[in-house]
Amino acid sequence: MFSKIKKAYQLFKSIDFEQLDKLSRKIDLPKAMESFSKLDDKQLKGLMKMLDGGRPKKELPPINGDFYELHLRLSDEDRALQLKVRDFMEHEIRPLVNHYWLRDEFPFEIIPKLAELNICGLTYKGYGCAGKSSLMEGIIAMEIARIDASVATFFGVQSGLAMGSIYLCGSEEQKQEWLPAMQQMKLIGAFGLTEPEVGSGAAGGLTVTARKTDRGWVLNGQKKWIGNAPFADVTIIWAKDVDDGEVKGFLVRKGAPGFEVEKIKGKMALRIVQNGLITLRDCIVPENDRLQHANSFKDTAKVLQLTRAGVAWMAVGCANGAYENALDYTRKRKQFGKPIASFQLIQNHLVEMLSNLTAMQTLVYRLSELQDAGMLRDEHASLAKVFCTLRTRDIVSQAREVMGGNGILLEYDVARFLADAEAIYSYEGTKEINSLIVGRSITGFSAFV
Repeated sequence: MFSKIKKAYQLFKSIDFEQLDKLSRKIDLPKAMESFSKLDDKQLKGLMKMLDGGRPKKELPPINGDFYELHLRLSDEDRALQLKVRDFMEHEIRPLVNHYWLRDEFPFEIIPKLAELNICGLTYKGYGCAGKSSLMEGIIAMEIARIDASVATFFGVQSGLAMGSIYLCGSEEQKQEWLPAMQQMKLIGAFGLTEPEVGSGAAGGLTVTARKTDRGWVLNGQKKWIGNAPFADVTIIWAKDVDDGEVKGFLVRKGAPGFEVEKIKGKMALRIVQNGLITLRDCIVPENDRLQHANSFKDTAKVLQLTRAGVAWMAVGCANGAYENALDYTRKRKQFGKPIASFQLIQNHLVEMLSNLTAMQTLVYRLSELQDAGMLRDEHASLAKVFCTLRTRDIVSQAREVMGGNGILLEYDVARFLADAEAIYSYEGTKEINSLIVGRSITGFSAFV
C-alpha cells in the first residue's frame, strides 16, 4: 500500500494542473483515459512515439565514404591538401556543375580557380610542379570526381595525358616551353589518340599519317573523342610515320593551318567535357614540334599506363559521390512515417555499395603504392581500371535505385553520376581490352586478335 501511495504521490507531483484544466476544456478526459486504458503495448508505444515528435532529432553518424579511414595513411601536409581540394569542389564546383552539364557547356571561369590550388602536374619534378606522390595524385583525382567526373576528366586530360606526354616524351626545350604554363593552366592541352574507326586497336591500327618532308611533318586523317580539343592551346597528335610504320607524337598548336576541330554534340555522359572531332588536312608540323622521345607506340603506352591508374581513382571518386549522395537522401526521405534509411532493404543496398567502394579504395591505394615504388606494370593499372569501373556502375545503379524516381532528376546529382560512369567505363581502354592485358599477364598467352 505504501508503494502505491508513493507512486501516486510522484504522479501527482508531475501533473501540471493548469495544463490539465486547459486540456479538459477541449476533450472529455474521462473518456480519453478509458480509451487509453484499452490500448495494447504496441499501440501505446506508437502513441508515445508520435507524442514524442517534439524531442531533439537523433544525432546521426557523419556521412563518410572512407569507411576504413584510409586517409590516416597520409601525412598531415597531404591530408590538408586533400581537404583543401574537397572544400574547393564542394563550394566552388558543386553549385554550378548541373547548370553546365545540362547545357553541354564548359565553365571556363573555374580554370583560374583550379590553377590556384597548384595541383596540376602534381607528380612531375621541376617546371613549377609539386613533385608529390602518385598516391596523392590519385586522391586528388578521386576528390574532384567525387563532385563531378567531367571536371575530373578535363583535369586528367590536362595534367595527365597532355602534360604527361610532354613530360615523358618531350625534349628539354619542349618541356621548358610548355610545362610551366600548363602547370599554371595558362595553356590548356588535349591528347589525340582515338580515331573515328580506331579505338581499342590504336597500338597497331592508327590511320592518321605523318610524312616527313622538307616543309616539316605533314599530318593527315581524323581523331575523335578528343577531350579539351575545341579550346586547347596545344593538342598531342599521335600518328603513324608512313616511312617506318612507327607511331610518333606531335605538338599541334592552336590555329595551325590544316587543323580543324568540330565539337561533338549529343553526349549523354561527361557533358561538361568538350570533346572534338579533329580533321588534319596536310597539317604541317615543324620538326621541333615533334615529341623527340616518342618513337613507337611503346612510348605512347607509357603515358596511358600513367593515366590509367588515374582513371581508376576517378571511378572511385564517382562511386564515392553517388554513395554519399544516396546515403544522405535516404536519411532525409521519409515514407510510412520514418526515414527510408531505417528500412532493411535500403540498408542492404547501402552496405553493398559501401562494400564495393571500400574494396575499390583499398585496391587503388595499393596500386599507387606500387606506382610510387616503381613497380607498376600495365596489368596492375588494367586490373584496377576493370574492377573499379565495373563496381562503379554497380554503385551508381544502386544509388539511383534507393532514390526511386528522384534518382533520375539532375538536382539530386546521382543521375549525373549514373550517366558519367558509363563514359569512365569505356575510355582509357575498354573492360575487354584491359581484361586481355591482365589475362595475358597471368596465363602467358596473348588473346589479342
